[in-house]
Amino acid sequence: MSTSDDPAGHRRPASAMGTRRGLSRDAIRSAAERLFTERGYAGTSVRDIAAAAAVDPALVIRHFSGKEPLFLATMHLDVGLEAVLDGAIDSLGPRLIAYLLDADERTRGVFLALLRASDTDDVGVRLREVHDAGFVEPLRRRLTGPDRELRASLAGALVGGLLYGLWVVGDERLLATDHADLARHYGRVLQDLITPA
Repeated sequence: MSTSDDPAGHRRPASAMGTRRGLSRDAIRSAAERLFTERGYAGTSVRDIAAAAAVDPALVIRHFSGKEPLFLATMHLDVGLEAVLDGAIDSLGPRLIAYLLDADERTRGVFLALLRASDTDDVGVRLREVHDAGFVEPLRRRLTGPDRELRASLAGALVGGLLYGLWVVGDERLLATDHADLARHYGRVLQDLITPA
């Protein structure tokens, strides 16, 4: 069995070292996800992440190569639209808006972190991937007609506009409106793109 010395000079099995590495890596990921969603990319440093994970900043770099790769490794937006998209197409607009309005704080935090860091090349690419693969493409597969690619992209822009109004701008009128009313009104506009007359 392979062994290694710990800082106190004791011998430790290599398998224990692998477990510790995994635990520190998990702690770094967890701290990074929390801090990036709370403070954003620009407001979070490698030192902040290391302190929150109770590790040396060099360990953050060793595991993730830097702040941007760590951001990309932790900021995933999976809103689970498949179940919503699988329902009846003629009521998809309001149903989809209602579903997104009920998004949890983690989803909101990741969306905002990605949006605010989107001027960084790799983060901008990730945001486009999330937008296309997570929303536009699954919706496009449900649509019919020769202009379905355009309508799916317009629907993505429309939904993004609502999330921007709520989560970035903080439009007081939208925030004060009952979610059922928002879903009904905004969903009707979205439905016109999904099933045009």
